[in-house]
Amino acid sequence: MKRIFSLDEIDRFPGESPRKNLAVVLVILAVATGLTSILVRLSYNSASAGIVYVLAVVLTARYTEGYLWGVLASLIAMLLVNFAFTYPFMSLNFSIEGYVVTFAGMLAVSAMTSALMTRLKKQSRELRQHDKVLMEAEKESMRANLLRAVSHDLRTPLTGIIGMTNAYLESGEQMTEEMKKTLITGISDDANWLLNMVENLLSVTRIREGDVKVATTPELLEEVVSEAVSRLRKRLPETKVCVQVPDEVLLVPMDAVLIEQVLMNLIENAVYHSGVKDAIELTVEKETDRVLFHVRDFGVGIAPDRMESLFDGVGSLKPNGSTDAHRGMGIGLTICKTIVEAHDGVIWAVNREQGAEFIFSLPLATEEIPYE
Repeated sequence: MKRIFSLDEIDRFPGESPRKNLAVVLVILAVATGLTSILVRLSYNSASAGIVYVLAVVLTARYTEGYLWGVLASLIAMLLVNFAFTYPFMSLNFSIEGYVVTFAGMLAVSAMTSALMTRLKKQSRELRQHDKVLMEAEKESMRANLLRAVSHDLRTPLTGIIGMTNAYLESGEQMTEEMKKTLITGISDDANWLLNMVENLLSVTRIREGDVKVATTPELLEEVVSEAVSRLRKRLPETKVCVQVPDEVLLVPMDAVLIEQVLMNLIENAVYHSGVKDAIELTVEKETDRVLFHVRDFGVGIAPDRMESLFDGVGSLKPNGSTDAHRGMGIGLTICKTIVEAHDGVIWAVNREQGAEFIFSLPLATEEIPYE
C-alpha cells in the first residue's frame, strides 16, 4: 500500500526526485570547489573557502526540495574545506583549532537557511493556489454577469422581432407600404443588434481560449480607429463621429479586431443611450507609456448609482430608472472591460458637465518599432 504524505511531510523529506536534488547538490559543490581553488591560488588565502561554500549551501537550499539536502551539502562542504583547503592539504584533520565551532556554525546556517527556503517555497505555493482560486472565482463571476447580460440583451430584440413578424403575418394585407417599411426596418435593426452581440460573444471566446491573454502585434493607430468608425457607419449610417488622433505615427501593441470592437461598442452605446442626436467625439492622445482613447457624448450622462456596476454586465437604466426596453449596454461594456484588461489596459467612465465620457488606456511598446 502506498503511503500518502501530507504537505508538511513532503516539505521535511527530500523532494519527489532524489536523483535530481542530488545532482543539484553535486553540481553546486563542484562549481564551488572549482571557484575556491581559483581564489586560493590567486590570494594564497584559504579563508575564502568557507565563504564560497556557505554560498553554495544557500544555493543548494534554494534549488532543492526539503531542508535535508542543505544539511547534506553543509556536511560535504565542511569535509571538502578540511580535506582540500586546510593544512595539511589533501588529508582530513579534525584536530584543527576552531574547526568544531566552524563546522557547527556552517551546519546551523545551512539548517536555518534550508528551513527558511522550504517555508518560503511552501508559502509561495499557497499564494499561487490562493491566486488561482481568486482567478477562478473572478471568472465565474464574469460568466454569471455575462449570462445575466445576455439573457436581457437577447430577450428584448428577439421579442421585438417576433412581435413585428407576427404583426406583419396577421395584418400585413391591411398595412400600408409605410407601415410595412417601418416593421421591416425595426426587424433589420434588431437583427443587426443581435449580430453585433454575437460578434461580442465571439470576442470573449477568443480571449478565454487564450487564458484571458491576447496575442498583440504593433498596429498603426490611425488605421485601427478609421476601420472602427467605418464599420460603425455601415451599421449606423446616420451616426456622426468627430475623430481626433495624434499627428505622429503611432504603433500600438494590440489585437486590432478586438480593439475595433471596443471602439464600436463604446460609440454605439453613446449613440443609443445619450438621449441626443449630437455628434460623438472620439479622441486619442499619447502619454509617456500609454495611449488614451476617449469616447464622449453630450447627452444625459450616467446615473451615479450605476457607476460602480457599469462594467459588470447589468442592463442599463434610463434616466427615469426604468430598464431600457430595447437595448442594454451591459454586455457591450463587459466585453470592453474584458478586452481592454486582456491588453493590460484600464477602462473607466466619468460624467462631464454635459454627457458622459468613456476612457480606456493601452500600454505602448517599450521599444520603438520602425514603421515601414
